[in-house]
Amino acid sequence: MHADATAAVLVPSDDFFLARQPILGRDQQLLAFELLFRAAGEDEDAKLTDGAAATAAVISHASQLGMEQVVGDQLAFVNVDAVVLMSDFVRFLQPHKVILEILETVKPTPELLARVDELKNLGFKFAVDDVIEHSPELDQLISLIDIIKVDIKGVAPDALSGLVASLKKTGKRLLAEKVETIEEFKLCMELGFEYFQGYYFARPVILSGRKIAPTEVVLLRLLELVNSNADNQTIETAVKRDALVSLNLLRLVNSRAVPGPRIESLSQALAVLGRRQLGRWLQILLYTAAGAQVSLHSPLLQLATTRGKLLELMTLRVRPGDTASADRAFTVGIMSLAEALFSVRMADILVHVEVAHDVRDALIDRDGDFGTMLRIAELLETAVGGRKLNAELKKIGLTVPEVREIELAAFDWVRELTHDVR
Repeated sequence: MHADATAAVLVPSDDFFLARQPILGRDQQLLAFELLFRAAGEDEDAKLTDGAAATAAVISHASQLGMEQVVGDQLAFVNVDAVVLMSDFVRFLQPHKVILEILETVKPTPELLARVDELKNLGFKFAVDDVIEHSPELDQLISLIDIIKVDIKGVAPDALSGLVASLKKTGKRLLAEKVETIEEFKLCMELGFEYFQGYYFARPVILSGRKIAPTEVVLLRLLELVNSNADNQTIETAVKRDALVSLNLLRLVNSRAVPGPRIESLSQALAVLGRRQLGRWLQILLYTAAGAQVSLHSPLLQLATTRGKLLELMTLRVRPGDTASADRAFTVGIMSLAEALFSVRMADILVHVEVAHDVRDALIDRDGDFGTMLRIAELLETAVGGRKLNAELKKIGLTVPEVREIELAAFDWVRELTHDVR
């Protein structure tokens, strides 16, 4: 069967959603996303109809949209099985933007090895997925691949170092996947992995007795002023007291994510943007290390800004024209990772900044519409769909196609912001 016919049979074009899982380097900067395409029907629990062959059903969507819109400046890891590899459909992808990730179910037949070699000569790079042992099948692929992905959850802890030592002898780069805790990340660093996939960086590690630093309190205090009835002069004076905050704030508000003429001063920023937009950029600045220039290549900041935009756009879809609610939704999304940022419990963070009741309820208890939207964002990140995703979508009256459209718009907004803030 031709690849596009196969694609049409496997997954209806409107019955999937896209999940992106971050891949980081040893410096903890974002390098790539693995793109996971999931069927979203009520009878599907994030399972593809026929393994990764269903990837073909959405490669066409990705190629039409442009991979840059989906992953920005980063690379995309895309799962492929024998059906996709042997088809012409894979040629819709751009070799310089993707790493083709060969699933563990793929058998290295002579025909398949020849096809991988052919694609490699066209500029494609390859990874092998879900490795849990140094097998003869892996050795057959070694000369053709660039990266070995090790499923650290599938290897006994006492066997992991031996496996890594054996794989290092191949000379290939090693990627640890399913890294969920800081402890697992540290172990993988010590073992010599070069790349890391998982949400360990977003897991809150609450430190007993940890206090919010003075520089962090400054930003929270500024947010408090913006959200209150403080006059513009008071806000401007408070911002100017911290030169780095002033500089980074002007860089952010002049990014392409903010349409309009260039803004040259804080007073102009307040006049043009108003306090609601100013408050948004202050929330983004929370994720900038003290004394550093703002960098949206921080994976935690990328995740937070993506969540913020997702929730804002979901709110505008279900409450058209309600910009006040959309602003509060953005706050929920971007503040939802503050525990991981500060290593302090959310309730203690909110002591320093006044937020609306529905924002507080969503952040602390996942209650209300904003809490539902935050759960949807988390399900999309972790590629959990099917019944769970549909149940949450029904609560707020959104469909899978609408959420996919919102996802892509959010990715695009963060991409524009990332591209222009250097």
